[in-house]
Amino acid sequence: MLSVSNISVHYEGVEAVKGVSIDAEAGSVTTLIGANGAGKSTCLRAISGLVSLTSGEIWFEGKRIDEMEPEEIVGLGIAHVPEGRRIFSTMSVFDNLMTGAFLRKDKNKIQEDLERVFDYFPILRSRMRQQAKKLSGGEQQMLAFGRALLSKPKLLMLDEPSLGLAPLVVQAMGEHIKQFVDDGYSVILVEQNATLALSLAKKAYVLEIGEVVLEGDARELEVDAHVKKYYLGT
Repeated sequence: MLSVSNISVHYEGVEAVKGVSIDAEAGSVTTLIGANGAGKSTCLRAISGLVSLTSGEIWFEGKRIDEMEPEEIVGLGIAHVPEGRRIFSTMSVFDNLMTGAFLRKDKNKIQEDLERVFDYFPILRSRMRQQAKKLSGGEQQMLAFGRALLSKPKLLMLDEPSLGLAPLVVQAMGEHIKQFVDDGYSVILVEQNATLALSLAKKAYVLEIGEVVLEGDARELEVDAHVKKYYLGT
């Protein structure tokens, strides 16, 4: 579905991502784990067209996308939920959700997809007219998910969705991600919470200082000595 081939990205002369290759299969969760500054978020930003590549290529469903504008990439079916959620805090929950559908041409289908979002996150229906900043952290993450779903994506890219959330909320969020996949979405999950990420993923990549140092089946990496020592705390 998605093929990231040997990409490098520089920020002001510093190489943040060094020859990274990632493949994400349709209908599954692919996870990138690693410490802060490992290059995980930069990879997602490169896929979304928010940063330019120094070298390499990115392909989505047989089409090269690394030279496209971000809005074109969204139009192909890639939705990016950034770290920190980045909701519009003074806008209503409803208006935040509708920004996700801004580029859609099938306006008659938007209400149907809005109802699907409310099926996932019923609390958002009851908070529709509230300012987004009045939501709890977990509710704001639901809103960020919902906004992405309103763009009618095929691939959801989730950047540190568990950040700052209580353990019970993180557990519920994991269940939502499983449901997304069951309902036909594909997911790339960036997480520092390696235990959560590996429990959800089919395939995993470990990034360190901008490079992929390990990759493979998530179940196998769960028992890898390096992963257990440095990422799972065991």
